[in-house]
Amino acid sequence: MEKIYTRPSTIREGATSGFCPGCMHSTVHKLVAEVIDELGIANKVMTVWGVGCCILGSGYTTHDSFGSPHGRACAMASAYKRCNPDEIVYSYQGDGDLASIGIAETIYAANRGENFTVIFINNSTYGMTGGQMAPTTLVGQKATTAPKGRDPQQHGYPVHVCELLATLQAPAYLERVTCLDAKNVIKTKAAIKKAFQNQIDGKGFSLVEIMSNCPTNWGMTPLETLEYMKEHTLKEFPLGVFRDR
Repeated sequence: MEKIYTRPSTIREGATSGFCPGCMHSTVHKLVAEVIDELGIANKVMTVWGVGCCILGSGYTTHDSFGSPHGRACAMASAYKRCNPDEIVYSYQGDGDLASIGIAETIYAANRGENFTVIFINNSTYGMTGGQMAPTTLVGQKATTAPKGRDPQQHGYPVHVCELLATLQAPAYLERVTCLDAKNVIKTKAAIKKAFQNQIDGKGFSLVEIMSNCPTNWGMTPLETLEYMKEHTLKEFPLGVFRDR
């Protein structure tokens, strides 16, 4: 009998991830693992985990990894890649980690054109720490620290990471995708694979922003979050390629 599919080699057998039901983190981890297998790089991958829900991936995967202080994943990935240029390095970060406390590290790694890959999960909230307003929380979207919804006059506007980094000269590849449905899952995998291939080819900094949901902190069922994303999130954060060299 021909085997047509199997568990990716870097997904831990029998492990439970700890992610909430309906969250897209698990899907993204599986896509990354499939790409690692397809590119044949499982024996030379290093993940730098951001703080928050992202770090739960360390119990879900088998390849080498280490955690970073909050917001410093891009700085640590830069240092590790420079010391180990033959390894494939990627940071895995959420919006609170990457776009708030880590925004300086993100911008300057991109501006230097560091040759590593960023997988950026944007679910518009601080997921692990209780649903506080994040830099990417939508205008009007409620959070524990903005119970009446984000007010631009008080809180400012959502930060658009791909658009921000696209103003820099050095980044090689910036794309925003989602795992909202099967069609977009396929597109997300293609974006992740391209970002890793860019690193293999020495093209420099690549970031894939993946628009996600957070049923727990949004106070919705998983299905309700998908409808919310269609009606609101993807209008604020349109999908597409912002840089491709």
